[in-house]
Amino acid sequence: MHSARDRIEYEPWLDELETVADRLDLADEARSCAIDLFLSDVPETDRSKRAVLAASLYAGSLVAGDGRTQGTVADAADVSRLSIQSRWKDLLESAGLEPPRW
Repeated sequence: MHSARDRIEYEPWLDELETVADRLDLADEARSCAIDLFLSDVPETDRSKRAVLAASLYAGSLVAGDGRTQGTVADAADVSRLSIQSRWKDLLESAGLEPPRW
């Protein structure tokens, strides 16, 4: 659970997360998980925020069983697939979740 202050501080990024989630037609559970993952590990630089946002959406969709490919999420979020690939497992681990071992 994150504070209201966090949500207010990062509101523009959460709005962007919702916009990308709309493009992906993600379920509410996947969106909620993505928001929690994003707020758990918001980077300092704006440049990195977009990559973490995309990785959060990808990981959130996996956790919720509403999975999308890294490429699909990357296209919707306007980042490289590598940006997602290099971050999503760490996001899950830092949230106390075990990433799949495929």
